[in-house]
Amino acid sequence: MKNMSNLATSMRTHTCNQLTKKEKDKKVKLCGWVHSFRDHGGLIFIDLRDKYGLTQICFDPKFEKKAYGSGASLRREDCIQVEGVVKERMKGMANPKLDTGDIEVFVSKLEIISKAEVPPIEVDDRIEANEEIRLKYRYLDLRRPIMQKRLQKRAETTKAFRDYLTLNGFLEVETPLLIKTTPEGARDYIVPSRVNPGEFYALPQSPQLYKQILMIAGCDRYFQVAKCLRDEDLRADRQPEHTQVDLEMSFVSEEDIRSFIEGMFKHIVKQVYSKDLKYNFPRISFKESMEKYGNDKPDLRFGLELKNVTALVKDSDFQVFKDVIKNGGIVKCINPEAEFSRNELEDLISICVKNGAKGMAWMKFENGKLNSNIIKFFKDDLLKKLIKETGIKKGYLFFIADKEKTVNSVLSALRNELGKRLNLITDELKFCWIVDFPLFEFNDDENRWDFAHNPFVMPKKEHLQFIPKNPEKVEGYLYDLVLNGVELGSGAIRASKPEIQEKLFSVVGISEKEARDKFGFLLDAYKYGGPNHGGMGLGLDRFIALMHGTNDIREFIAFPKNKKAECPMDGSPSKPDDKQLKELHIKIIS
Repeated sequence: MKNMSNLATSMRTHTCNQLTKKEKDKKVKLCGWVHSFRDHGGLIFIDLRDKYGLTQICFDPKFEKKAYGSGASLRREDCIQVEGVVKERMKGMANPKLDTGDIEVFVSKLEIISKAEVPPIEVDDRIEANEEIRLKYRYLDLRRPIMQKRLQKRAETTKAFRDYLTLNGFLEVETPLLIKTTPEGARDYIVPSRVNPGEFYALPQSPQLYKQILMIAGCDRYFQVAKCLRDEDLRADRQPEHTQVDLEMSFVSEEDIRSFIEGMFKHIVKQVYSKDLKYNFPRISFKESMEKYGNDKPDLRFGLELKNVTALVKDSDFQVFKDVIKNGGIVKCINPEAEFSRNELEDLISICVKNGAKGMAWMKFENGKLNSNIIKFFKDDLLKKLIKETGIKKGYLFFIADKEKTVNSVLSALRNELGKRLNLITDELKFCWIVDFPLFEFNDDENRWDFAHNPFVMPKKEHLQFIPKNPEKVEGYLYDLVLNGVELGSGAIRASKPEIQEKLFSVVGISEKEARDKFGFLLDAYKYGGPNHGGMGLGLDRFIALMHGTNDIREFIAFPKNKKAECPMDGSPSKPDDKQLKELHIKIIS
């Protein structure tokens, strides 16, 4: 893409993607890095690279002997400035792959801004080093054109969010980075206070409490491109610090918020990524999503829905199924319409086991019947019902029998794996809303109820009667936005009435004293006439990565951490010196 901004300075008249035949015979100045060096016996050709593109420059002793002599010393990644004249390339020598492929610049003057040692990684999109080396030399990795384009697209996407929200009456407000530690689902990063010995700040996992305070303060519509810091186990789509587009609105229903968010994403996808989303994002209940896909972030680009066959197979003589059902478990299956070798079946079974299953039973559909080594445990009429219930026309039925949570988790992983192996996943953008979430989940290990999401969610009006005796029946005004099987963000209508918030705390065993200690300032604020309000936190890094067809958010963060939450480039985290520890009243016990 041509850069249309005026980027001329005293050191350059053009960037390295701007020159065309229109500038033929003009004197120009260019700055950049030596991308490639070619000595053709009397002529030296260099591809000069900057953020914007490449321009071929030529050192010709017949054109300027002194410049030619200096040019012979150049090597890859030297940073230089050149002055010269634009010439049209010889017939047959144009490069249609470059914006500047019709011209070259004959150099009359060279200034070497800085020399480069032999780079430890190639600044070339075709050659990618391993992740650790890329992160150690991130300043070189970011020079690669693909990384510059990713940073550019990130900036454009962030600006599009800001513009849309500002246009729609949202006020951008920065919230504190040094806050009181509060439970939000992950571990806090904590910061010792020098002036208050023995006391600590927390870094925010999100701006949750402060955006609620802003609504009480009358801001009406707030947003922030916020840094969120969470001390949790890392994976491709997680970092210790990530960026979210955080927003909150007063005097709204959950449908108001979803409609606004949906419109915003349609606008940004079209404006920044030139894709037109012409469908309404489907609303899927949490219960339906778990039943059909085994998770609450379904990938809707392919089918392979799960079928609950517990009621059918309980009448079989297959002891594995009977025992599971007797102990309160369930049996579900999935129907991939494909052929599998014995080795492939064994591999799929091992995937199920890795994800928590004790095994996987299967039946193959051929000649209008189901066949398997477990068929002898199923009567003919039961098999016919199974065929009808599952709708199988070809392929296999893969069964998992266990506790409901395990069955869903295993079949969810198996479904996603089959989607990849059978090439069922398209390059579509499939958004959806997951709604009607339970407010609480039971913690078997500690024999108590926990919040399923964050603590500040308004229960549905019709479910208030179930607090506190039947918390399993309580659903909240909660909603997640999902794209291609990845949760982009979570939102809710907030529990803006102190008496309701206190009831919710009591279900999970948070005493009035503990609630006052952790959230007293928020509970006090609501006593002074807070509005009903709600909002969302949307993962900016995840969204940009997904729009580029990957889950790896590190490719779209300038300076990410590795899998150990370390930065190989700057060496963080590192040990403070003894003076710092003494000032903070901290002693490290090894």
